[in-house]
Amino acid sequence: MFDLKVINSVVQQLEEERGIPREKTLEAIAMSLATAYKKEYGKKGQIVRASFDQNTGSVEFWQVKIVVDRNQVIMEGDEEPAENLKDTAVEDIKIRFNPEQHMLIEDARKIKRDAIVGDELIFPLETKADFGRIAAQTAKQIIIQKIREAEKVSVMGEFGQKEGEIVAGTVERVERGIVYIDMGRAVGIIPYEEQIPSERWKTGDRIRAYLYAVEEGPKGIVLKLSRAHPKFLAKLFETETPEIAAGTVEIKNIAREAGSRSKVAVISHDSHIDPIGSMVGQRGVRVSTVTSELSGEKIDIVEWNEDPALFIEEALSPAEVVSLELDEKEHRAIVTVTEDEQSLAIGKGGQNVRLAAKLTCWKIDIKSAGGSEEDEADEDGEVKEEKVEEKKVE
Repeated sequence: MFDLKVINSVVQQLEEERGIPREKTLEAIAMSLATAYKKEYGKKGQIVRASFDQNTGSVEFWQVKIVVDRNQVIMEGDEEPAENLKDTAVEDIKIRFNPEQHMLIEDARKIKRDAIVGDELIFPLETKADFGRIAAQTAKQIIIQKIREAEKVSVMGEFGQKEGEIVAGTVERVERGIVYIDMGRAVGIIPYEEQIPSERWKTGDRIRAYLYAVEEGPKGIVLKLSRAHPKFLAKLFETETPEIAAGTVEIKNIAREAGSRSKVAVISHDSHIDPIGSMVGQRGVRVSTVTSELSGEKIDIVEWNEDPALFIEEALSPAEVVSLELDEKEHRAIVTVTEDEQSLAIGKGGQNVRLAAKLTCWKIDIKSAGGSEEDEADEDGEVKEEKVEEKKVE
């Protein structure tokens, strides 16, 4: 009836290449055979099940009947008037008795003494070898559908465990600004806003990215990837720095402008270990490796401090702070630097103060010691430049 060699080969291939358990494939085959049998030979309402033996190729069919109580069903000729059902609770709604699907409890106990309501009784059906062309096509469609469902579950399980980690793949194509990645059993996409602006990818390139979401789409599982996410930077450092993986050194916060510059705040939980030195590595090899992966992105590593004044001062490095005043009510820091250090503190296009504000979650005003100019960055990184004397007092 079946080519066992082909079936066993397919079952093994699905298990090894797609991670679909053997039991799921055999279950799909049995279900498709039961559907085909019912379509060709079954009766309305009949419940048909099948078992397939992959060793012998034999198939057994049986009919299932559910044990019901007379009070649960409406028997033929016992139709209840519609007005009697108006106020009936949902759990009290009766079902129409179908002798092909149901068996009354009193009849069931003639076959099985300890039968109770809800039990399933099985009755063997005559085995049929010829299901017909339409039935065979139905069986094929069900097998494909069940295998897809099983594969989807398998892929979700595999990549669901990798969510929040760095994954690697091959660039399949770049279309409308979106990079499509071949991940083997699933497709990964890097939306335009999650890319490093200066990077250009072509088909066949190997690429690493941060997996931030696993979603189910109409064409299968879609992996949402990012190279611009702050956690991509954190995971790269975790890979390069054993102290982070061990929990001795911790990354407290990251402010990042992908492809341009980032600031990383770190702390050591061991007084004998320098957190910045651990991140930088001997001769800067660790930070250089991360920078290379990020297409030359500059990375400032500063030590986190629970004292906001000291932390803000660190965050503004390499600029040196002359004085710092905190406004707790406004959650604002007014920082004074020398005129020579002002441009360094602000950074090109306000980048340094903007990243410092993001890193510390404080609004930061930069003032020169001469008091001629003031630049402000809020905790979201927005920078405003204005003359002090032009500020209006509200």
